[in-house]
Amino acid sequence: MSVMSPSRSRSSLSARRRAQGYGLAVVGSALLVMVLEPLRGTFNLATDVLVFLVLVVGVSLVGGLGPSLLAAVASAGALNFWFTDPVHSLVIHDSNNVIALFGFVVVSVMVSGVVDVAARRQQAAAAAAGLEAGNRLRTALLAAVGHDLRTPLATAKAVVSGLRSADVEISEEDRAELLESADGALDRLTSLVDNLLDLSRLQSGAMPVRVRYVALDDVAARALDEVGVEPLAVLLEIPEDLPYVLADAGLLERVIANLVSNAQRFSPPGRPPTLAAGLVDERIELRVIDHGPGIPEADRDRVFVPFQRLGDTSPGSGVGLGLALCRGLLEAMGGSLTPAVTPGGGLTMIVALPARGAEHGAEREAAG
Repeated sequence: MSVMSPSRSRSSLSARRRAQGYGLAVVGSALLVMVLEPLRGTFNLATDVLVFLVLVVGVSLVGGLGPSLLAAVASAGALNFWFTDPVHSLVIHDSNNVIALFGFVVVSVMVSGVVDVAARRQQAAAAAAGLEAGNRLRTALLAAVGHDLRTPLATAKAVVSGLRSADVEISEEDRAELLESADGALDRLTSLVDNLLDLSRLQSGAMPVRVRYVALDDVAARALDEVGVEPLAVLLEIPEDLPYVLADAGLLERVIANLVSNAQRFSPPGRPPTLAAGLVDERIELRVIDHGPGIPEADRDRVFVPFQRLGDTSPGSGVGLGLALCRGLLEAMGGSLTPAVTPGGGLTMIVALPARGAEHGAEREAAG
């Protein structure tokens, strides 16, 4: 556990903020003198003091304690030299003016201190909130990943141990079934690790994104091949003359595969999900439509938070990284992912990405 040094605590504001505060203290004092000095016969000293006090508070908010103290000293000197009799002199004849200026300095220092303490408390609260959020994320990660790592590992371990055992006779059919179980478990484990690594790269800005104009139906076809979709398991409604979409083909393929897998998992028998695309306001919208239970409106934002499964604990449901990763990948490509209600019940995930332009739709035929 690290301990913040006093010097670091005193300089919690950035150097740029402090420099702006010092500049405002000097320039602000000079500007107020230029504005108020011609009006010396109109305003009394109390009014001038209040105006300069506002400057001190503003400097404190911008640059912290140091610049506000400079503003207080500069303002007191300006008030003394230009606004107390005799003017243009540091001598003060009227004792009331001495008290007024002294009170101004005391109040300025007190206000600066209060503002600085409030700013530090706000920063400390924000840091504590960030730490708490990080702790919650780590706890969720350990809880979710711990279970989902153990399950496929335990399956693969049990299969390998069974196959190696000399005490059990296993038929070729049973052997093939066990190997298929182990292969599926290792696939789930690989997918989980890949999602974790990609989500980490996205959050750190290290995910390489190479966007170019690609044909959406080609990307969708590759995504369905990756998922292993059987004929008629997904209905395709993607026009052949659809304009090119601006995206990273590999990342978009992964997004579509993930969304289709989710739609298949929740679709009732006999009602396969649908992939439908169209041009909407110079953007291509790809809709992944299912007729499952859907998501309550209050939970639609939560599904994009890592490790949120909204009660879905079915085998292979994962740790709730898929939709968070899909949205992150699309936003990195300049797109978006939005949930909507399927007419008649269910969930529609809307993928929106920039289109090349309707006038270029015909060039696909020429390229093909």
